Amino acid sequence: MWLDVIDLSDFYASPLGRLVRRLIGRRLQEIWPDSRTQRVLGLGFAVPYLPPFRDDAERALAVMPPGQGVIHWPDDGPGLVCLADEFTLPLPDRSIDRILIAHCLEGSAEPRLLMRECWRVLADGGRILVVVANRSSLWARFEPSPFAHGRPYSLSQITKLMRDGLFAPRQTAKALFLPPVWWRLFGNWAGALDQIGSRWFPTLAGVHIVEAEKQIYAIPLDAVPAAIKNRTIVAKPAANGLGQTARPSLSHSASARTLPVR
Repeated sequence: MWLDVIDLSDFYASPLGRLVRRLIGRRLQEIWPDSRTQRVLGLGFAVPYLPPFRDDAERALAVMPPGQGVIHWPDDGPGLVCLADEFTLPLPDRSIDRILIAHCLEGSAEPRLLMRECWRVLADGGRILVVVANRSSLWARFEPSPFAHGRPYSLSQITKLMRDGLFAPRQTAKALFLPPVWWRLFGNWAGALDQIGSRWFPTLAGVHIVEAEKQIYAIPLDAVPAAIKNRTIVAKPAANGLGQTARPSLSHSASARTLPVR
């Protein structure tokens, strides 16, 4: 179930939402400290966490799913966000270096297809960074929290989803160890609580943050679409006629998508 973009925007404009943005944003910056020369995409409602990447990256843009809705971003410039189906992103193959996913997997009807579409638009060796609600946390049970809407995940569930989507998990982090309510003192102690909680009470975290790398060397047979499996492989003759081993190519139009098949 999607949470409306207006509700998400209102939450992040509140004192608790600003604190959440600061705590999660700090973890994201620790994982991706340098985004220079990178093309960064925010998928879902990731715009609260995109400004630091926008300042450094070659290009930063955002895509919001139709079920969620769309708002203008950034406030101080021309729009860098579009409304598009999360399964058919309006981007060329291998055109993005990094994808930040937030408030998206929880509401998507087909998270596995979403991950495959991310695989398509990511450059070879590209990285994704996923922020998802922890199913065992208070944040996933407290109705006013945006993390209580849709499908929460355990750490094993999100890492399995990434592997099924042809990504190799690289590192994980956790955030939001404070209760999902606003108290002025949290502003002073929230950072220390997150540091203590991530070390001693990791299961109490409000969100999982997982980074993964695009795998390009092989695809399991059951991950190959039937349309590709049924195509005929045709060997091209060597260009110089010296008898080198021909490189196989799929007999399909140049505009079709290709996947590395072992």
